[in-house]
Amino acid sequence: MNIRTRFAPSPTGQVHIGNIRTAIYNWLYARHTGGKFLLRLEDTDRDRSTPESVQEIFDSMEWLGLSFDEEPVYQSKRLAAHMEAAEYLLSCGAAFKEDKGGRGQGEVVVFRMPGKDVGFDDIIRGPMRKSGKDLPDFVIVRSDGSPVFHLANVVDDIHMNVTHIIRGDDHIENTFRHIALYRALGSKPPEFAHLPMIVNEHGKPYSKRDGAAFVGDFREKGFIPEALLNYLVLLGWSPGDDREILSREEMIGLFELSRVQSAAAQMDFRKLAWMNGEYLRKLSVETVAEKCRNVLKARGLWDQSIQEGYYLRVIELMRERMKVFTDIHDSGAFFFTEDYPFDEKAVRKRLGKDGAMEKLKAVRDRFAALEDFDERSTEVELREVADEFNANAGEFIHPVRVAVSGLPGGPGLFEMLEALGKERVIRRIDRALDRFETLKSPDEL
Repeated sequence: MNIRTRFAPSPTGQVHIGNIRTAIYNWLYARHTGGKFLLRLEDTDRDRSTPESVQEIFDSMEWLGLSFDEEPVYQSKRLAAHMEAAEYLLSCGAAFKEDKGGRGQGEVVVFRMPGKDVGFDDIIRGPMRKSGKDLPDFVIVRSDGSPVFHLANVVDDIHMNVTHIIRGDDHIENTFRHIALYRALGSKPPEFAHLPMIVNEHGKPYSKRDGAAFVGDFREKGFIPEALLNYLVLLGWSPGDDREILSREEMIGLFELSRVQSAAAQMDFRKLAWMNGEYLRKLSVETVAEKCRNVLKARGLWDQSIQEGYYLRVIELMRERMKVFTDIHDSGAFFFTEDYPFDEKAVRKRLGKDGAMEKLKAVRDRFAALEDFDERSTEVELREVADEFNANAGEFIHPVRVAVSGLPGGPGLFEMLEALGKERVIRRIDRALDRFETLKSPDEL
């Protein structure tokens, strides 16, 4: 059999990760079997389908590397074929016309269910069956003459010679109706595989309210397409071992629909961020630098006066801790501006503690006296000051970090100090001493 799968989105908005995962599984199965992966734009919703949404679909697929094999089919251009199928069903008694609602609201075409049980073997869920008495007749052409999803979907899948329909499990009920339509149109139904839903931590359908939900969201947040692809593949499928980082070639070679789970798959941002960080660290410093530069420009932090050597040093320090490219702004803005925010909790904990200002000033004075201001010399001086105070070095490290970065964590302190340079470090400590010396409440931040 020549396998032919398809992705059939409705271009009525942004591309949800649940929909793009469906595309990924269709693409993988086609590539694994040496078949064809097709694209159909179900753009018959005249009020909601837009050219911008169509382009969003193309852009999302291109970004993730989901190439399709034939020219995309636009459902809106196949109205004549849909109506021809409706006329055929009417002529053979498989459909009938009736007045909508029985109140003169217009005539619709209704498909006549055969009244028999309908069943199929789902590749993922196994045998599925529904009693004929629970499958009522349904409308296939509206009173305005436009085809309903059920008719257009089946007619176009027949036209495209689709052999395997891989789609969300919210379509299971539709599948019983569609099988009856296939048979009434004289076509053999394809194989079906219904994918589990993506849910939030509460087991509810994952949506925008739970965080980034659209492909564009992840792109804007600085995720790497290969990492998002890798994560979404594993969100409902397993290669059969403990591997989590898989190349595109490995995914294609290993992908089997029989290994797709039937239970709902929970979105886990921490795991996705971890995985993205793993991919990020495999990139060259130059590539990471360019991506981060784009973020800084978009956030208004890039200055043409920034020296390349300094910038690359910052990237080297940050990339080991970065999960996404936007971390360069969210966790590293202090490298590029003096107007960086202070974490209130860190200030209260590290600078508002009794004796913290005295210790910070002592370190500041020792740093100011240094001729060679580098990673080694700053560490030696700080630890000597700590010994003089008969205190733990951490009581000095944390206040210095908060003073020069505004944050409770980040790259190694002494590496960070060397990158920032003596003049900038002393200036920032002085400012922190002036600003927080009499700190009594969060309002003073």
